[in-house]
Amino acid sequence: MPGSVISLFLLKRFAAFIATLLAASLVIFAVLALLPGTVVEVMLGETASPEAVVALTHKLGLDQPAWQRYLHWVGGLLSGDMGMSVAYDTPVRELIAERLAVTVPLALMAMALTTLLALGFGLYAASRHNQLGDVGVMAASQLGIAVPSFWLAILLILLFSVKLHWFSAGGFPGWDEGIAQGLKALVLPTVALAVVQAAILARITRSAVLEVLREDFVRTARARGLSRRAVLWRHVLRNAMIPVLTVMGLQFASLLTGTVVVEKVFTLPGVGLLVFQAIANRDIVVVQNVVMLMAATVIAINFIVDLLYVAIDPRLKAGAA
Repeated sequence: MPGSVISLFLLKRFAAFIATLLAASLVIFAVLALLPGTVVEVMLGETASPEAVVALTHKLGLDQPAWQRYLHWVGGLLSGDMGMSVAYDTPVRELIAERLAVTVPLALMAMALTTLLALGFGLYAASRHNQLGDVGVMAASQLGIAVPSFWLAILLILLFSVKLHWFSAGGFPGWDEGIAQGLKALVLPTVALAVVQAAILARITRSAVLEVLREDFVRTARARGLSRRAVLWRHVLRNAMIPVLTVMGLQFASLLTGTVVVEKVFTLPGVGLLVFQAIANRDIVVVQNVVMLMAATVIAINFIVDLLYVAIDPRLKAGAA
């Protein structure tokens, strides 16, 4: 594909990425602006004194026009200034950075385990279509989908923490105590998150691989003397990765932005727990910035997945041209 065509394709994708970010910021700003009462009343409560309301209104810049507040907020996001948390009296950027140090490693570990389990079991089931191995994997995946992650987390705590004493029941020692201790504290939450996600992805992988196995080029590769395993890993899996990548992107975004329940069970100081605490404390400044960060993360991951489509599947590369 000519370089100019590639550049045009990337430019279109990037323009859509920026437009989606802009739309998300407008929606988030508008929703918080349309809360019943003012944001200050929501944060301070109905019993707040008029003096406190006026002081916080001025501190948050809410006495300015809406368009000016929006531009100030977006400008702050672009420069890394997310304002001050009212509940913690700490810059929101520092709060989020501290919590991301837990959430990002947890999401990466859970996604790595999810990918390993899903691709392995999905390929295994597809290669033994309608056999005992296929039925077993599908039954196990159905059970994995049906089990809530928080319930599995409680079972893991009862078994590995209360009974076997292999892991702590919750909390996070901090990376200052050593990488090994930090990773050990994330093992049970990783398993609790990965089992459900792997069950979903394994079924998607199986379906995608079965569809590719019916293609003519698979029979040609087998006729050339390639083993079944070589055909599966070298040819079939790559051509089946489009739907698998789509689900993986959604799952990774979900792991980064939706781990609040598991973080609550294991008392992990992650971003999900930060949002939960900010809502409980009526800290709208934190809520607004964290929700925008989550939305930007989801949009960015989808943008990356779109680019991976073209890199993996030459048919889409030709279509882009």
